[in-house]
Amino acid sequence: METIISNLLTRFEKGALSRRGLIQGLAMLTAAGGAATEAQGQDSGIKAAKIDHMSIQVSDLPRSIAFYEKMFGMTILSEDKPNEIVRLGVGKVLVSLHHKSPTGLVDHFAIGVEKFNKEAVTKQLKDRGANPEDNLDAGFHIIDPEGISVQIVGA
Repeated sequence: METIISNLLTRFEKGALSRRGLIQGLAMLTAAGGAATEAQGQDSGIKAAKIDHMSIQVSDLPRSIAFYEKMFGMTILSEDKPNEIVRLGVGKVLVSLHHKSPTGLVDHFAIGVEKFNKEAVTKQLKDRGANPEDNLDAGFHIIDPEGISVQIVGA
């Protein structure tokens, strides 16, 4: 799994893969039910178990919904009509579509953490210099060095 993701990112960074292609590749891996291998590195108590879902900003919500339904057999699992968010998947949310500008961006991705304890994880992240922000639905967000929002939820 890590090799596939690494190859996708390398191709994207070299310009051989479009942002759309990267998102589609990652979405397909997620839809296939792939779980990340055990995290290596710091023995931190925060152990990433999987990519939980991706949130994509789209220009045409019905068109994007139809794409994910047709290409991956996903169905609408929940909607937040006031905020124009539709969550699709097969049994669980895999892709969240958000009608929001600028479009074609990954709004955020979520990492599922084993044995998630919000207070303990919040403390550990703050100790490491992060600023966890509560999320509307579940878990919370931190910002990575490139400015990408990373949602942290229970695995």
